[in-house]
Amino acid sequence: MSPLAIDVSGLTKRYAGRAVVDQIQLQVGEGRICGFLGPNGSGKTTTIRMLCGLLTPDAGTGTCLGLGISTQAGAIKRQVGYMTQKFGLYEDLSIRENLDFVARLFELPRRREAVDLALERLGLTARQQQLAGALSGGWKQRLALAACLIHAPRLLLLDEPTAGVDPKARREFWDQIHVLAGQGITVLVSTHYMDEAQRCDELVYIAYGKILAQGTAAQIVAAAGAADLEDAFVRLVGQAQDNFA
Repeated sequence: MSPLAIDVSGLTKRYAGRAVVDQIQLQVGEGRICGFLGPNGSGKTTTIRMLCGLLTPDAGTGTCLGLGISTQAGAIKRQVGYMTQKFGLYEDLSIRENLDFVARLFELPRRREAVDLALERLGLTARQQQLAGALSGGWKQRLALAACLIHAPRLLLLDEPTAGVDPKARREFWDQIHVLAGQGITVLVSTHYMDEAQRCDELVYIAYGKILAQGTAAQIVAAAGAADLEDAFVRLVGQAQDNFA
């Protein structure tokens, strides 16, 4: 087994007395692609934000890249690339200017080289002077991923990264994710698309703040006695609704 990039237990976050993430236990090996699935409001984004140091857990212990999630959040942030569902770069800056800005935030010593590499890696060199606001959804997605990678992170946390982009752009994005994993980068990616789930090494399904199933797609389907992955998730949510009713 590969060393663990993510190893947390009992991870909990409460808002107004309600646990939106409730006793999560999660282990992801280095260089693996882990799909994080579940209904809207199930706790996926909150979990991702705790893992990358943006939120402090109310309970739970563990490490991310060997660093304590509660005590070394600053060090974790410097080794993680976090991509949100909503495009978060400046639409009135060019592709190059956006990447240069992110490189400045990370205080990269050879900033121009880092920007050039990020542009080349995501096929953005020819468009580098184009304003981000003029890009299609697929090209904005490429720019956002380039920004995530500019500081050479060891872990990517991707929160619904392909929402709202066309099927071709989604396929190209996932081809790139597999290239990155092949280079040893660990990926935790949340998605609602079943075809994307099938491309993950392993899956975690969360609802009501709790993990309901984890394993490979085949293992989850078999354990649920389902016809396919989508059917398995429908059954899992139905069972959870009965349990929490």
